[in-house]
Amino acid sequence: MDTEVRSAVKFRTASLALTLGIVAWSLAAQKKAAETSGPVVFAQDKGRLTIKLGGQTVGHEEFEIARSGGGWLAKGTAEIKPPGGDSSKVSGSLTLQADGAPVSYDWSAQAGKTNGAHVLFANGVASITLEMQGARPFQQDLSFNSPLIAVLDNNLYHQYAVLARIYDWSKRGVQTFPVIIPQELTPGSITVESTGSASAEGKTYEGLKVSTSDLQILVLLDDHHRLMRLEVPDAKVSVVRE
Repeated sequence: MDTEVRSAVKFRTASLALTLGIVAWSLAAQKKAAETSGPVVFAQDKGRLTIKLGGQTVGHEEFEIARSGGGWLAKGTAEIKPPGGDSSKVSGSLTLQADGAPVSYDWSAQAGKTNGAHVLFANGVASITLEMQGARPFQQDLSFNSPLIAVLDNNLYHQYAVLARIYDWSKRGVQTFPVIIPQELTPGSITVESTGSASAEGKTYEGLKVSTSDLQILVLLDDHHRLMRLEVPDAKVSVVRE
């Protein structure tokens, strides 16, 4: 191999090494940006909730909120057996950006038949694919006026812990969020307001009032804004952290 050829090979090798180095640095920078860009509103949490109806225990929910890649994952599974009714099991897995905006949501429910859905969120649109046992998948898009959408699904109470995180505690006051109930394919809006100090069964909490068009839910949190208790007076439902 003559001198010019060897020099050309060395140059190409060096250029390739430099290019690969730049690509690796770029990917690392992108990953770092995904992990650190924007405010992080979540904190890791894991627990078990007891669900009561009229003072009687009717079910439990296991949940966890943890980092996942550059974002966060809030997942939970609830098993409920109301008096005189059939038992049911529902699971939900919500992927979120660090600032609380949802990325995707998956749920499955078992109550005789197994149903489920996958929801993708982008640019204020929730694209839902619903799968029901014995039927063809059904697709529907729901549009919202904000990417910061609250996901509050049926019988998955840990999602109120997520809501308590996306509420802006520095501003407090009444804050309005678009909301979706995926199991019902229902969009809407809720208002959330800090109530200050609140007490229940001799314990003091930080209160958060969540109002829909027909219900009021009182969310009780500890000093670190972790979900400790939830009350729905009109439905005689209470959810207590063990």
